[in-house]
Amino acid sequence: MERPDDRRASVLRFATELVAWVAAPWALASYSWALAVLAVVVLIGLPTVFATPGDKAQVIVPVPGAVTILLVLLQLVAAVVAAWWAWPVWAAVVVSVLAAATLVTEQPRWRRLLTRVGG
Repeated sequence: MERPDDRRASVLRFATELVAWVAAPWALASYSWALAVLAVVVLIGLPTVFATPGDKAQVIVPVPGAVTILLVLLQLVAAVVAAWWAWPVWAAVVVSVLAAATLVTEQPRWRRLLTRVGG
């Protein structure tokens, strides 16, 4: 299976990740600065350490494609939930639309991750 052109998907995925990296600690900071820091460590650290061979150039700890998909879903959920929790409604709506678009554009990559790359 040929690797699909996923430039649009990667831009949307990265934008959603950035939102998660900002919104999650923002939402948690009023409760605990330690939880806010932990959120950043988890949201950035897990996908950095765990990756599916063939999907990422540098893999520290190889995992099946399903794990990579779950890590993306974690980012999407964190972005949406934190945005609704901490930001005005208009911003949360924008984040929700971004996450939905990311979910749609990720489908070819996810099919590839579950088949060829090792689901």
